[in-house]
Amino acid sequence: MRIRSRWSAIVGYSLVGAATQLVWLNFAGVTTVAATRYNVSESAIGWLAQVFPLLYVVLAIPCGLALDRWFRPALITGAVLTALGATIRLAGDTYAWLLAGQIIASIAQPLVLNAVTGITARYLTEKHRPTGIATGTASIFAGMVIAFLLSAIFPTAATVPTMLLLTAIFSIAAATILTLALRTPGPFTPAPTPHPQPFAAREVSRCAPSPTAPDAPASPPAPAAPASTPTASASTASASTASASTASASTAPAPTTRGNLAAAWGDPLIRRLCVLAIFPFGVFVAISTFAQALLEPAGVSGTTASTILLLNVIAGVLGSATIPIFVARHKAESRLLITSLATTAAACALLAVAPSTATGYLSITLIGLLLLPALPIVLELVERQTGEAEGTAAGLIWMSGNLGGLLVATAVGLLVHHPTAAFLTMAAIPLLALPGAHTLRHHLPTTTPTPD
Repeated sequence: MRIRSRWSAIVGYSLVGAATQLVWLNFAGVTTVAATRYNVSESAIGWLAQVFPLLYVVLAIPCGLALDRWFRPALITGAVLTALGATIRLAGDTYAWLLAGQIIASIAQPLVLNAVTGITARYLTEKHRPTGIATGTASIFAGMVIAFLLSAIFPTAATVPTMLLLTAIFSIAAATILTLALRTPGPFTPAPTPHPQPFAAREVSRCAPSPTAPDAPASPPAPAAPASTPTASASTASASTASASTASASTAPAPTTRGNLAAAWGDPLIRRLCVLAIFPFGVFVAISTFAQALLEPAGVSGTTASTILLLNVIAGVLGSATIPIFVARHKAESRLLITSLATTAAACALLAVAPSTATGYLSITLIGLLLLPALPIVLELVERQTGEAEGTAAGLIWMSGNLGGLLVATAVGLLVHHPTAAFLTMAAIPLLALPGAHTLRHHLPTTTPTPD
């Protein structure tokens, strides 16, 4: 009987993924009014968001290892902590309660986001996994859209508590739905993580006789089969091979957290993807953080800049939900990454030489449409490549991306009063990744067709 995909787990995961981004960016559109309400500086309100990437860099690998070893409990813990962080912010009308809630939710974020490949590997059939990863990643960007919409609907200091209340309700509902969806293990098991033996060990294993009881006498050689019975001989050989394989499998060491980390980081493809992730993440975070300030000298108002960023994320949601599926079917990962990086460089160069409302809408929306789908494409490659270590490998990708975001955003922040130089810097960064994206096609995993 054919086992079917369990999409309820993906729905629950998508809701929790959106909740993490909603809690993260709650104050992105109301920084000034929140600073007034809580009697703190705008920089202090900014730290309510900055704590997320900072803790992600620290916790990405430990959370990935936890997901590899205890997938369902770790993911449910992430969902519960997200809801708890959102709820704690309602305990008091002070900045201290806000910061406490943000710290708790930021601890939860890597437990949730690192799980996007693991949940598809456990709850979806192989043919549905690219769609599942695209859906889960698109939901993360959808959470950003919800955050921007809520800040537009509740833009005043008096309505901030209402915005926080709705966020807490959404987070609690999402955690409840995911917990119910994960009440039983997924019907699929991720492929074992390859742990290659040293050459000498393989030779010893190949040449060693089958294990026997200690001091057991050697068995007499089996009589030769008649020349007229090749089928019987082949069957005997097959049975012997199967028996040896079973014995070998039963004595193989169970994967460990250290082994999963070594397998993930030891894979050349994963290391290449980690390096590549720095560039698109970095540019996206820098654009999201400083687009309004960089476009203001060109006469672009704050309201218009917020609308541009909203369209950027909406385009990214649509692109992430559709483009990776097409790319996976046509094995066009390298070509898409090259296209998105080159387009991003050209769009930032256009903003450097001709900043305006029109070029802002065109360039930043195009960046969202083509750059954000790079994330689910990379994560789908990770799922295909790493087997049981997919949580650790996904953690390495997210860690690299958040590190890139911190580095590029810091560099652009130093140039915030020099828009041309800032946009040219963001144009140069994707170009640095083009050679790696071009050679990536030589390292991509190949899927062996299954017999009918």
